[in-house]
Amino acid sequence: MATRTKALVPTKSERVIPKLIGVIHLAALPGSPRAGASFAATVRGAEADARVLGAAGFDGVIVENFGDAPFHPGAVPPITVAAMTACAWAVRDAAPKLALGINVLRNDAEAALAVAAVTGASMIRVNVHIAARVTDQGVIEGAAHRTLRARRELGLEHIALLCDVDVKHSAPLAARPIAEEAHDLEARGLADALLVTGSGTGRGASRRDLDAVLGAVHAPVLVASGTRASSLGAIRGAHGVIVGSSLRASGRAGDPIDAALALAFARAFRAKRTSG
Repeated sequence: MATRTKALVPTKSERVIPKLIGVIHLAALPGSPRAGASFAATVRGAEADARVLGAAGFDGVIVENFGDAPFHPGAVPPITVAAMTACAWAVRDAAPKLALGINVLRNDAEAALAVAAVTGASMIRVNVHIAARVTDQGVIEGAAHRTLRARRELGLEHIALLCDVDVKHSAPLAARPIAEEAHDLEARGLADALLVTGSGTGRGASRRDLDAVLGAVHAPVLVASGTRASSLGAIRGAHGVIVGSSLRASGRAGDPIDAALALAFARAFRAKRTSG
């Protein structure tokens, strides 16, 4: 009798979702309005942040082009893809034990997949994966159909899609309960993990929203904005957390990650998980 071969498409359980993820906010990249004179300095800053997260005991890191505002509503230019690839490689070399993730703002999932493909990343973040949102970039429509097909065609089935529900800095084109959106994001958009956020960068997610999403899906749910070491109890039930602003001494996204704050956050996270 012939032995059964492993399925060509990994299951959700084979796409590992880290529980403690830090965010590296890249400085403005070449071609963006606030780009500085030295791209090398941007790369060094990303390397430094990666080393801090690795030393603090984080599980993963997401690299995003935070400094590129105002963001493109759709596809980013080639210079952004090239710059993010260089930064992602630097992060991988600086902290090789961290699971690497890519987020190409505002919503270029195909570019994120491309960067992930050549840098060995295991996840990408997609802000608007399904439906449509009104944002400061205009109306952004989800493109789950393109993203999933591109992942398949490129042979990147191991890469997890971390997708926002009711994403920050936006409003729905047509209001609907967050639980319904979450259900469709998993069941119809095939998201591997769902991200719950507050209304903006650094703003906490509401407990009501988190409970609604947790009750609507089977996929891992992470809280992806506004969590501080002192507020980890508020994310009970969640698979994990994505943290950015509170790792900065200033509390501002985009500033360097503070080593003491990163270590304190990681220790508090582990302690909370151990204590239940």
